[in-house]
Amino acid sequence: MVQVGDAIPSIELVEGNPGGKVNLATELASGPGLIIGVPAAFSPACSDSHIPGYINHPKLSSAGKVFVVSVNDAFVMNAWGKSLDAEKKSGIRFLGDHDGSFTRALDVEFPAAPFLGTNRSKRYAITTLDGKVKSVNIEPDNLGTDVSVAEKILA
Repeated sequence: MVQVGDAIPSIELVEGNPGGKVNLATELASGPGLIIGVPAAFSPACSDSHIPGYINHPKLSSAGKVFVVSVNDAFVMNAWGKSLDAEKKSGIRFLGDHDGSFTRALDVEFPAAPFLGTNRSKRYAITTLDGKVKSVNIEPDNLGTDVSVAEKILA
């Protein structure tokens, strides 16, 4: 499982469309950053409270570059981002881990196929500094919204 001090995996994710390649190892190579992992775009907890908590948090700008990552395709993540932050005022970027390779590299995958169609990412928040993991906050039940919420991460 991902640990404090680990380097961010150099794996391409997708943004906006399948050709919009983003590598978080490059994006987060310098300065602070935050990766928020969620089990599914458009799911109730993710859409109603978890991600809106970050979008509306007064200290979001102090987090550096912020990314939401889910095992979904680029089109789904793009639509979800537009539904939550239509004018992109928060600066949060929504990335698809279309084949789950980033999720597996962090070792945060869990078997969700019976209820979400495929294996998914545990819910987490990882803070970074200069390309290294600074803190890891993974929900103990994979899906809850306790240790990875904005109020605890951006406090």
